[in-house]
Amino acid sequence: MLRIKFLLFMRSASLTCFIVLTMFSMPGFCLDAPSKGSTLYVPVYSMVYTGDRAVPVNLASTLSIRNTDPRNSIRVASADYYASTGRLIRRMLPKALVLGPLASTSIFIKEKDTSGGFSTSFLVRWAADREVSAPIIECVNIGAYSGLGISFVTPGREIR
Repeated sequence: MLRIKFLLFMRSASLTCFIVLTMFSMPGFCLDAPSKGSTLYVPVYSMVYTGDRAVPVNLASTLSIRNTDPRNSIRVASADYYASTGRLIRRMLPKALVLGPLASTSIFIKEKDTSGGFSTSFLVRWAADREVSAPIIECVNIGAYSGLGISFVTPGREIR
């Protein structure tokens, strides 16, 4: 009986440890160092393949840019959409966009837009006049095929 209680305790402790470690290794739980700007690469999946025959399923994608700083604005200088080949498809912002404290914006890519191929991407450049908490920049990819719903988020990654 004591052995069973010990094993249950160890299993529970292991699960708790796993959950805590997973939470703090996720991007949303990490505190980024203050920054005055950067460039982020954001993967976009305009389509995915399903089944043994690799049937393509088109996805709609929404780039989300969120200013996480409660006191300062940021400037989104550009959000450029690139094809799988690396070719620039289009510049999504005609001019720089200012996001006030805790404000957000989004850019939508239609499900039928397959101009970039399978693995398109955004390059997003942002800046601030003073050090601010880094924005959250990610893409929500969503679609449906034959009763199957597909949705997932791809986080932006800072590049040099």
